[in-house]
Amino acid sequence: MQQAEIGLIGLGVMGSNLALNIAEKGNRIAVYNRTHERTHEFLGEAGDLAGNIIGCDTIEEFVAAIRPPRPIIIMIKAGDPVDQQMELLKPHLAANDIMIDAGNANFHDTIRRFDALKDSGLTFIGMGVSGGEEGARHGPSIMVGGTEDSWKRVEKVLTSISAKFNGDPCVAWLGTDGAGHFVKTIHNGIEYADMQMIAEIYGILRDGLGLSAGEIAEVVAGWNKGRLNSYLIEITEKVLGAADPITGAPMVDMILDAAGQKGTGKWSVIEAQNLGVAATGIEAAVAGRVLSSQKQEREAAEKLFGLPKAHSVSDKKALIADLESALLAAKIAAYAQGFAVMAAASKEFGWSLPMPVIAKIWRAGCIIRSQFLDEITSAFTKDPHVANLIVTPAFSEMVKETDGALRRVVSHAALSGLPIPALSSALSYFDTYRRGRGTANLIQAQRDFFGAHGFDRVDGKDYHHGPWGSGAAIY
Repeated sequence: MQQAEIGLIGLGVMGSNLALNIAEKGNRIAVYNRTHERTHEFLGEAGDLAGNIIGCDTIEEFVAAIRPPRPIIIMIKAGDPVDQQMELLKPHLAANDIMIDAGNANFHDTIRRFDALKDSGLTFIGMGVSGGEEGARHGPSIMVGGTEDSWKRVEKVLTSISAKFNGDPCVAWLGTDGAGHFVKTIHNGIEYADMQMIAEIYGILRDGLGLSAGEIAEVVAGWNKGRLNSYLIEITEKVLGAADPITGAPMVDMILDAAGQKGTGKWSVIEAQNLGVAATGIEAAVAGRVLSSQKQEREAAEKLFGLPKAHSVSDKKALIADLESALLAAKIAAYAQGFAVMAAASKEFGWSLPMPVIAKIWRAGCIIRSQFLDEITSAFTKDPHVANLIVTPAFSEMVKETDGALRRVVSHAALSGLPIPALSSALSYFDTYRRGRGTANLIQAQRDFFGAHGFDRVDGKDYHHGPWGSGAAIY
């Protein structure tokens, strides 16, 4: 029997769809699942694609079915289950075989696994896959971290199954060990921010202007034809336009307002803090989800405090136009912060992350795909090492154009008591970033007063403590 080009362990939703995608693109694949019944069920579901799939009941049979050096995708729950599966695989593998974690792994785990295999003859790839179930089946955005040799072994298969943007494959080798999973983590952090900002705009339209879900869907549909064209805006229109099959009411109105999260947004915030990069939009989005989960507390607080009266709007059409521009401005801040975090990580971990390439492979397949990313690709292609996306010529013009709208929207929401943590964080980010003389001089004076931490002087003189007197330096 002809050997498979690649193997896959884990036939859950993502694994099954990825396996079908691989087979459909003409690649022979071996599959294995812990429960054998699922393997046979999957083969029965594969239809005409079953001819490119080798179903295996044992690890030994599975490994033998793959052409050496064997690339094996592990598509199971992240964390300890991946380590356990790797330990089960290792005795059956040979030199240069590659274990590939394609789940939403913490990149620190990926680095650890990569390092643990260094002297074993085996190697490891941390592979970020974005696009959800649909992307896995028909073409995801794929972010690869590992050795260049291991990338070359899987490049043909991964290129064939990836999403395409104007013919360009949305897959790339981004660097060693944890590079791929780190980029996927930041992708998800930007996704958190983008979703939160859209939700805040929805809140202003619903609670500030009193629009129905259907009316908001019409507004969003118009935005999707312009500069906000993106997958998230597209699905927002569809979500808002859907009816509940039980009550007939708008489906979105029947959904409890308590958001879940799986950790990648939180990891993005933690890594931004560790790297000393301001990622306030992502932070606000994570905090927003946490607060959303405190449903009973929020309901009790509303009974205690009541809600502010919505600020009157004399020109609804003008406000809706401002909302569109404000969302664009806020998105620019979120993407700028995400790319700044990746730039800092690239230096910290020695990855040399290719920013133009990352923007390119996010243009299709992934959750944050949008027209916007083509412009980011262009900006980073012209200047790959720019300090911040918002100071590039194209984006600085967008910021100048949309700044007033964002300022008006934040003001309106604040006066109406409408929560906009991510939108307001974007405005504060712009205002802080572009102000040459800030207020941290006072913070430095306070730090020196109570802790003798010292400070730098604006005149450059070698005198780094203040004349605070006997009350200073209390530890």
